Amino acid sequence: MTRLQAHAPQLTGYSVIGLLGTGGYAQVFRYEQNLPRRSVAVKVLDTSLEAQQDRSMFEAEANVMGLLSNHPSIVTIYSASVAADGRPYIAMEYCPGSFRSAAKGAPMTLDRVLDAGVRIAGALESAHRSGVLHRDIKPANVLLGHADRPLLTDFGIASLQGSMRGERTELAMSPQWAAPEVLTLQTSGTVASEVWSLGATLYGIAAGHPPFASPDPDQNTSTKLRDRIQRAHYVPVQGAQGYEPFDRVIQRALARDPRDRYASMLEFGESLRALQRAYGFEPTTMDVVDFGAPPEPSGATPARLASVRTKTRADRREELRSAHTGSPRAGVTRVRRRDERPRDAGWKPRTLVFAGAGAGAVVAFGLALMLAAQGFI
Repeated sequence: MTRLQAHAPQLTGYSVIGLLGTGGYAQVFRYEQNLPRRSVAVKVLDTSLEAQQDRSMFEAEANVMGLLSNHPSIVTIYSASVAADGRPYIAMEYCPGSFRSAAKGAPMTLDRVLDAGVRIAGALESAHRSGVLHRDIKPANVLLGHADRPLLTDFGIASLQGSMRGERTELAMSPQWAAPEVLTLQTSGTVASEVWSLGATLYGIAAGHPPFASPDPDQNTSTKLRDRIQRAHYVPVQGAQGYEPFDRVIQRALARDPRDRYASMLEFGESLRALQRAYGFEPTTMDVVDFGAPPEPSGATPARLASVRTKTRADRREELRSAHTGSPRAGVTRVRRRDERPRDAGWKPRTLVFAGAGAGAVVAFGLALMLAAQGFI
């Protein structure tokens, strides 16, 4: 493969505005689409599609993102094609921000962290049910749309139907957000490693830094960071009051042994919803969409994602029954069909305030009772 010069290609019907960012194998540019007139983000791969493997990877990413982009918490894909200079590109929804800054010293409030966690857990549960692993969950890949709601993007190194996309794609992953078993190359990705990465992401945007980063920059070399991640000694979020219940949930997501983590994104999301109730926030609806299996790219080897439990028709009937009856689980998780129009719910920010020692004791006692009822303590 020949790496092409990093510049914006000429695209019919689009006018280039500027560079948004670069990655290990692609650049993302901002364009103005002429008709309908709107800003779009265009991801352009560095290489042409000379080899069949490259073409398969591009087709797979386009098909996966096209399949999943109807989810309300996944970036929408508009089109995919090949530019005149031979580079493939994907045109998608333009989002003005991301969670990157939150994980670099500007942490979000706890209500927004939990809301984002539930939404992204629903997006990933939907992807997992289609046999797709994201494999690069991190704050930079959670964008903020114009409605200021989180949207998951970049399935570029996803594992499709259980088969690896390209050679040594683990090298493209971001170590500070990757699970120990991924860093040691025991696996290229599982549902358990995705739970870890989402947990690390939520910790990062709540604390303002990755979970195993050191305040001393000299201690954050690749080798030292990987060593701390493999030991997985959890350090609670510093400088915040009342975060102990949050720490307990995230600590389980960041358990060193994958078997000790949440068994699915659905379970993780429900735990985050329980935290919302315990803190007095309005619980976020977790949208889980059954998309079915994505189209297989040319040259791909069919294989199912063994870590994802395939639900039976009876399971789905029970979910739908619970959603429309007065059962205690009604409304907890919204399971939608692929053709059902997604619900567009905005942010409902609230402020977590602990005032005075007396009030703090009352809140702590109340949290303990509610979390005990939810099975956290």
